[in-house]
Amino acid sequence: MSVHRLAFIATALFIGSLSSFAAHAQPVAGDNWEAGKNYFLIDPPQPTTTGDKIEVTEVFSYGCPACNFVHPSIDKLAKALPPNAAMNYVPAAFNPAEDWPMFQRAYLTAKALGIAEKSHDAMFDAVWKSGELATMDKATNRLKSPMPSLEDAAKFYAQYGVKPADFVATANSFTINTRMKQADAYVKACGVESTPSIIVNGKYRLTPQTAGSWDKVEPLVLFLIHKESVAK
Repeated sequence: MSVHRLAFIATALFIGSLSSFAAHAQPVAGDNWEAGKNYFLIDPPQPTTTGDKIEVTEVFSYGCPACNFVHPSIDKLAKALPPNAAMNYVPAAFNPAEDWPMFQRAYLTAKALGIAEKSHDAMFDAVWKSGELATMDKATNRLKSPMPSLEDAAKFYAQYGVKPADFVATANSFTINTRMKQADAYVKACGVESTPSIIVNGKYRLTPQTAGSWDKVEPLVLFLIHKESVAK
């Protein structure tokens, strides 16, 4: 192959990479998003955990029916993020009546053990479809008593290669207790009052309600990612 041919190919690849970058850098068309209406500034901004990538965080609970309803859309949002952004999840615990502290501990334990990502969707199904970790009694449409326990969650996670006893031991460790406190502090500092809530780069908070509808969450998040990209 000639030198001129190689140069042509290299130039074409370079232009293609620039085009790809430009596509991700373009503002998101759509609504005229307004701070204080569609999204809210977090003051002071909260630290992120995704390095040099723009962090998109869902504050959620497996015990939250709205989170269960939208989690396929959250999966879609995660796949739609540009290369300079990354998805993150923070479990909330502010509804103890519906077992949220247990689900928070379970998620953080699964994350520490490296099985949170592969088990995430299945955990929602265990609560809302199969019922093995259900918080509601379908026969009476009332909250169960007793609620699913950490030991019940450990049995669920056993299918991902973690012995129930090891899961429980990790869940009750100092590390997980600390991470639960950190999650609670993050939720409070971000001003989260309902789930699901989305936090963009520790600076902006939004919900499906503030966005206008769930269909508008993705374009709003992409708009805020672009805003952060320009700022960087």
